[in-house]
Amino acid sequence: MPAPLEFRTKLLSRQTGQDDYKIYRELYDIDKDWTQADNLAAQMPDKLREMKELFLMEATKYNVFPLDNSLLPRLITPRPSGTAGRTLFTYSGEMPGMPVSDAPDTLNKSYSISAEVEIPQAGAEGMLATMGGRFGGYGLYLLKGKPVFTYNGLDIERFRWEGPALAPGKHTILFDFKYHGPGFGKGGDGVLSVDGRQVASKAIPHTIPFLMSIDETFDIGVDTRTPVDDKDYQVPFRFTGKLNKLTVSLKPEPLSAADQKRFNEGVRQAKLAAQ
Repeated sequence: MPAPLEFRTKLLSRQTGQDDYKIYRELYDIDKDWTQADNLAAQMPDKLREMKELFLMEATKYNVFPLDNSLLPRLITPRPSGTAGRTLFTYSGEMPGMPVSDAPDTLNKSYSISAEVEIPQAGAEGMLATMGGRFGGYGLYLLKGKPVFTYNGLDIERFRWEGPALAPGKHTILFDFKYHGPGFGKGGDGVLSVDGRQVASKAIPHTIPFLMSIDETFDIGVDTRTPVDDKDYQVPFRFTGKLNKLTVSLKPEPLSAADQKRFNEGVRQAKLAAQ
């Protein structure tokens, strides 16, 4: 004969270590209180217990446990990716809205972004390629005809490379970044070139170490979320010339044993802090 529901629920709760969660001490009537300002848990303990039992049984059925409140470990944990192991990416035309997992991962490595464009007689501007936005990321674009690469360091500091305005016709715009690795968040040397001629060069002291974006996407030919620099443009900032080809080349460097050890320790400390 199966154990009573309440007994099985209590046993399950002890086994999964979920008994102290705040959600088990709160109850709201969302038909009348959609802002969840009035906690009815003390007034309706039977209903609270009923809802808790229902959640526990459904969560077990669908393998929800153990619940995880951690933030940083979950953000930086590797996930299934359609681009894992790839170092060369080629695109043509406008391609917006690619998630981070499907985008070239430029973190903690050398890379280059090359755009083959055609500028009409009236000139052109707009986004060529961007990842992230207002709170961190990068963008390669034309602003009033001038090629610009902006690196947004988590909205704390922005680094900018800019060249002269492009004449009508075909051009190849290249941003090449040499990372000062191995390790995490190191700086590097960036060079912006047009048609094989260097137009801007700058070294930066640091880069984003772990996560380029949480809710932004990788966009080509347009910017669908937020600008990497609000002073330069506003979205969608669609490219008004012709983007024939965009190529991203990654040059990853293996972590040293010491750096890998520091990374593992950082993850361990983050997990402990989240408990």
